[in-house]
Amino acid sequence: MALKTITSENKTFDISYEILNPSKDRTIVFLHGWGSNKEIMKQGFGTFLKEYKHIYIDMPGFGKSSNNYILTTKEYGKIIKEFLNIINIDSSKSIIAGHSFGGKVSTLLKPQTLVLLSSAGIVEEKSAQTLLTIRMAKIFNKFGLGKVTKLLRSNDVNMMSENMYETFKNVVDEDFSQSFKDYAGKAILFWGETDTATTLSSGKTINSLIKNSKFYQYPSDHYFFLKYAEDIANKIENC
Repeated sequence: MALKTITSENKTFDISYEILNPSKDRTIVFLHGWGSNKEIMKQGFGTFLKEYKHIYIDMPGFGKSSNNYILTTKEYGKIIKEFLNIINIDSSKSIIAGHSFGGKVSTLLKPQTLVLLSSAGIVEEKSAQTLLTIRMAKIFNKFGLGKVTKLLRSNDVNMMSENMYETFKNVVDEDFSQSFKDYAGKAILFWGETDTATTLSSGKTINSLIKNSKFYQYPSDHYFFLKYAEDIANKIENC
């Protein structure tokens, strides 16, 4: 593991990363999902794609990378692009693989080949309970009852720092349809059939939006790639 300090738009971050197979010429960058870190991506793909240099990154606020700011997905894209430039990686000539939230960041980087693993970016229909919680939170906030609003958050959300919670609110319901449609490179999409976080129908929608894309699905959930990494790696190598 290594740590590199970078500055993007006058904001400073300590970025934790790891490089495998550093002597290889071809590069694949892995970006994790929300609430995750580089280790889960390495767990899935670290033993495969041996002819590629692997770059595993903890995005700001996750794993061992710092974040003291409220960010947007576009800012994450700029931060990761700046980081890759500093370590002499041209994102436009690389393969970038992103899981969930990392899929949106990967798309913004406009790589030569885009690998989406159950990517976020299509707005999912919310349950009645979720809609009720949102309405209640807005009412409490309107009357200055922020402490009550915190009680409505899930346990996972309550564990976030306040700036990461505000960042989460910025990124959770973004419609990335136009970004997928604008992507002009080659894309390979992989999805879990029983994924409830980013559903299979969202994957098929993204596939229809990206002109030059292939779509594969597996009988598993949001973290399907941990079970099917070898098959995914083979398809990446043969794309």
